[in-house]
Amino acid sequence: MKFFKMLPLLALVALLTSGCAKPVEETEAPADTASEAVSSTEDTYGSGYDDGSFSEDEVTDTTSSEDTTADTELEVELERIHFAFDKYDLDTDARQTLQNNALYMEQNPDTRIILEGHCDERGSDEYNLALGEKRARAAAQYLENLGVDSDRIRTISYGEEKPLDPASNKEAWTLNRRAEFKPQQ
Repeated sequence: MKFFKMLPLLALVALLTSGCAKPVEETEAPADTASEAVSSTEDTYGSGYDDGSFSEDEVTDTTSSEDTTADTELEVELERIHFAFDKYDLDTDARQTLQNNALYMEQNPDTRIILEGHCDERGSDEYNLALGEKRARAAAQYLENLGVDSDRIRTISYGEEKPLDPASNKEAWTLNRRAEFKPQQ
């Protein structure tokens, strides 16, 4: 039943990306979008995310700039998503990115991911670890709702321990409130 619900969404994503011959470029983090936040399903996260079967290898760029034939799989790099301050709700940009990431997962059925939740430096270590876990689980739940098997996703929270930008200002905090997607073959 989930397949039929996501079929129109996947068709739309495929249609939008099929005519694009330019390489996908990584963009800067969006501005703080707390006013645009869209509430996700809360407290409905399944178990089985941490089975210990993943390793923390480096991620390689799998972006393809060639648009050759219809048989060729479209390869897209898994992109990070960002969150508003003290939130784990998925805004419109995050949902679009997750739809693209779900398409990548569909095209790469052997790929499993580690979904990392991160926070900015504000808040206690314990609070940030819990918030990072909620962020990772919200993204995992959305991917599962799009048809990605939960056995292919493991979540982990780093809280404030792995910032993208170590500065202590608004721009750095915006970059650091995120979820990262690390593919594992």
